[in-house]
Amino acid sequence: MTNIHSTAAEMASALAAKEISSVELTKQHLDRIAAVDGKINAFLHIDKAGALEQAEVIDKKRASGEKLSPLAGVPIAVKDILAQKGIPTTAGSKILEGWRPPYDSTVVAKLKAASVVILGKTNMDEFAMGSSTENSAYGTTQNPWDLARTPGGSSGGSAAAVAAFEAPLAIGTDTGGSIRQPAALTGIVGVKPTYGAVSRYGVVAYSSSLDQVGPFARTVLDTALLHEAIAGHDERDSTSINAPVPQVVAAAKRLDVKGMKIGVIKELSGSGFQAGISARIAESIELLVAAGAEIVEVTCPNFEYALAAYYLIAPSEASSNLARFDSMRYGLRVGDDGSRGAEEVMSATREAGFGKEVKRRIILGTYALSSGYYDAYYGSAQKVRTLVKQDFDNAFAKADVLISPVTPTTAFKIGEKSNDPVAMYLSDIATIPVNMAGIGGMSLPVGLADEDGLPVGLQIMAPVMQDDRFYRVGGTLEAALLSKWGQPILSKAPDLTVQK
Repeated sequence: MTNIHSTAAEMASALAAKEISSVELTKQHLDRIAAVDGKINAFLHIDKAGALEQAEVIDKKRASGEKLSPLAGVPIAVKDILAQKGIPTTAGSKILEGWRPPYDSTVVAKLKAASVVILGKTNMDEFAMGSSTENSAYGTTQNPWDLARTPGGSSGGSAAAVAAFEAPLAIGTDTGGSIRQPAALTGIVGVKPTYGAVSRYGVVAYSSSLDQVGPFARTVLDTALLHEAIAGHDERDSTSINAPVPQVVAAAKRLDVKGMKIGVIKELSGSGFQAGISARIAESIELLVAAGAEIVEVTCPNFEYALAAYYLIAPSEASSNLARFDSMRYGLRVGDDGSRGAEEVMSATREAGFGKEVKRRIILGTYALSSGYYDAYYGSAQKVRTLVKQDFDNAFAKADVLISPVTPTTAFKIGEKSNDPVAMYLSDIATIPVNMAGIGGMSLPVGLADEDGLPVGLQIMAPVMQDDRFYRVGGTLEAALLSKWGQPILSKAPDLTVQK
């Protein structure tokens, strides 16, 4: 019987066979959200009426015999950084509180064209700046595995919604690991596609040269189905790649890695990673070898500088992008009582509207771009970025895909790192190089850590526009793990209906 615990592919099949209606399936997920989201805070806005209206239209189209997309009628959650016409879009910030875009982002438009039912908008670190979803102006999101821990970030709301069975699919954005890291910490699949493979038009910008929209789901195939639905060239995005979308769905179904060379990155293994994480990665490597893959060690010596370079490039671009929030055009406006000038109103608005982490990064970025410091900081960081890309090029000359842990630790406790920005930034040490080079990467759940019973994620990376490679490896490994475990990893998660 199809229900909230079914995969998106199973839901799509049941809908196509008219075993269940989209309205019924949407109501099941809305009921689940009503039952558990008070504990999780995954959603910032639930569009109950709109979702049911979408579902009813889809059911009528299906009844009339209209040809529909593979995911037609399946519910989805969307990170609150993507513009959706008439629906509140805050980017997790008070400065955009109440803003309702007059247009759809390209990804939202593609979802609507694919007849996917949008349930609502999910919580996130303000302007995608964070690794825990503790920086949201609208409260912290809790991890469904342990409500005292974070789900990661910045797309923590989307990840938590999928892990808690509030939605089978979700959209996130990834600037330095913000899809892959929360996917790893919540035991689901998350993909950061090749930079430019999915349009950024209508996405509130954080760091334009690093941001990328991508899919969350509970299986590799489900993630691939959503990936194909949202990818493709967009003339409204100047960074969009005008090339065919990789056949990721076919790759996810292939379940064969014989003859593939899989590179283990020396600099992202061993010391510095939780023992339980290293153990699950080692077991995954054994399964890939048993499936016919060849393992090779590769070295990427410039990765050690990637974190520092990232935290110069991203804040620098953020300081430029966030300058548009000036109280003059849209969003929050504070202190406009007739007694203050434009600069005073602008200052008061930004003081009230931006959170602590956003202010920190704006200051850092503005300093790095200032006269006399540009070459020393921002310019040097861009040189490191080139070296990181060269490391990947050299590694891919020896291997078809690369693998590493996604995170140094499993999900950390809420508040544990919130007062130590550097410790928080280190959460992304294994994911940032992918964004710096513009390649694609997947986070795949590969078991639970022995120390705490929390999910562990394996990162699989592939060259530019070769995203089908990590779907092929991910699908094969997922099948091997499922055969080994006998049940999906999320079946081991606590029951939220009884958690306090």
